[in-house]
Amino acid sequence: MRRICVYCGSNRGARPDYAAAAGDLAAVLVKHELELVYGGSSKGIMGVLADKVLELGGRVHGVIPRQLVVKEVAHSELTRQHVVDSMHERKTMMASLADGFIAMPGGFGTLEELIEIVTWAQLRFHDKPCGLLNVCGYFDHLLSYLDHAEAEGFLRAENRRMLLVDANAQGLVSQFERYTPPQVDKWIDA
Repeated sequence: MRRICVYCGSNRGARPDYAAAAGDLAAVLVKHELELVYGGSSKGIMGVLADKVLELGGRVHGVIPRQLVVKEVAHSELTRQHVVDSMHERKTMMASLADGFIAMPGGFGTLEELIEIVTWAQLRFHDKPCGLLNVCGYFDHLLSYLDHAEAEGFLRAENRRMLLVDANAQGLVSQFERYTPPQVDKWIDA
């Protein structure tokens, strides 16, 4: 692995733990010589993460749609800032630049990006690890939903286990290093 894409909020959230976890993840990425790929904003958890990676001497690749350059305040100090024309281009470029994907706490955008990239893995469009940095149990309800989807026959157990989870950045990156994608089809009744 060379680069990790991190999906996270352009807001800081209600708890200081989220920003602290972004700092911890930044330190782990730099320690493992992993470059950061993210949404290109200087705001919220996104900005905290990028700033810390840069402060520690790491490399950061932002990808931001032209419409959000002003709204999300595009980060001006990155190793490379890609300005694209749409959210679809953003997600496609982020996916092509990255060797793995981590979601941290965030809102609709974070959830949408995570679900899409895990769906691509389930369909075998890529074999890169996908994970949740479950800070303060932020994703517990999502994980319960996925367990319910599995129990109700909408998600294979093997595909459910594709989404790696840890509350600790080092633990999650260690899981990424050992990751082997499942060799099953998405379809349960196939």
